[in-house]
Amino acid sequence: MRFTSGNPVTSADVAFSFMRLKHVRGNPAFLAANIKTVETPDARTAKVILEEPEGAFLSKVAQSPFSVTDSQVIRAQGGSDAPNAREVDKAKEWLERNSAGSGPFILRKWAPREETILERNPRHWGKQPSINRIILKEIKDSNAQALQLQRGDVDIALTADQLSQLRSAQGIKIVSGNTLNIYFLLMNQDPQVGGPFANERVRRAVRAAIDYQGLRTLFGLNAVSPFNIIPKGFVGALDTNVRKTDLDRAKRMLSEAGYPNGIDAKMEVSNFTVTGVHLPTAAEKIQQDLAKVGIRVTLEPSELAVGLPRYRGGQQGLSLWMWGPDYADPANQLAFLPGEKVGLRANWKTEHDADLNALGKRALAESNQAKRTQLLQQIQRRLYDYGPWAVFLQPGQYLGMRNNVDGVYSPYVTIELETITKR
Repeated sequence: MRFTSGNPVTSADVAFSFMRLKHVRGNPAFLAANIKTVETPDARTAKVILEEPEGAFLSKVAQSPFSVTDSQVIRAQGGSDAPNAREVDKAKEWLERNSAGSGPFILRKWAPREETILERNPRHWGKQPSINRIILKEIKDSNAQALQLQRGDVDIALTADQLSQLRSAQGIKIVSGNTLNIYFLLMNQDPQVGGPFANERVRRAVRAAIDYQGLRTLFGLNAVSPFNIIPKGFVGALDTNVRKTDLDRAKRMLSEAGYPNGIDAKMEVSNFTVTGVHLPTAAEKIQQDLAKVGIRVTLEPSELAVGLPRYRGGQQGLSLWMWGPDYADPANQLAFLPGEKVGLRANWKTEHDADLNALGKRALAESNQAKRTQLLQQIQRRLYDYGPWAVFLQPGQYLGMRNNVDGVYSPYVTIELETITKR
């Protein structure tokens, strides 16, 4: 096994790559935060020592940030895996435009917001891709995507909102599958921020008022209503589509909470679309649902650059968001628990439910799959009608593809590039 440079892939490269990921401290560095050291007893063996037990570590290692890179080449370009790598590493700019791996493709061009060009790696250790060159183009306008797909200028397009046009188009097929994204309402735990939505009965009213079936219909094929924070496709996920709308219960919960005449509220929503779901459209649907039980919502749309800092800072009382996993493991979703990353965005602190926080810590550390699954399901059942979340949708993904093109769909990477064939 060799890198694109011709250098052999060794355990020293594994150690360098993993520790550089941790010490450069870029966006994905948190994935490697639990690594204490990497030992290399011989050229073909790397032994990873963790700071603490972590059941999801093997899932993390399978993600692209852990790709093994050529330590000799990267060091020559100023790269470092030292503890102070964030200050001294100079390889980032070179790596953005060059390859130093052993994968099926070599990076030939990267023009941000324009295009990326990949070419087949003749030194790849595995099966050679059938495609010599792949060009990834950023086409923001979905109408333009659909038009270019129909003309044959592109072979694959993410065209969720052009499905009706493409279904009858000659030479086009629609490929669909699941995603791992979840969409949810945040209801702030802090009464000073969330107002009535800090009341658990009000939150139960919200969950009971949502028209889950209507949302699945609105966003189409393969959309499901997840049990709560762990989406379909992850180990331990409980049954989908079990939530039902119950307007009578919603009204009763509001009355018991002290709001028999309903609530006037504002819902913040950022203007963007992910996996075919336009967040303001989802917010409008939920606005209609909540109005049926007396929760009168005024929508406050904003651009993502405005809404995101408020969301991350725990400043939103009622808002609509989505969450996509950083790696393919249910441990991602435990960020929604009290005291954790997303939980704190709803001001849901550890002391609000120390037992649930501890249960999450046990699930993170557990490596026995059966025991881990049991803990994850216990957490989901606890959260079914409790906490600052109303999880309402896990959408599907749609691709328009030329009839002479095939490829393996993945809910995590959409299309595995090395599997693409073109007749």
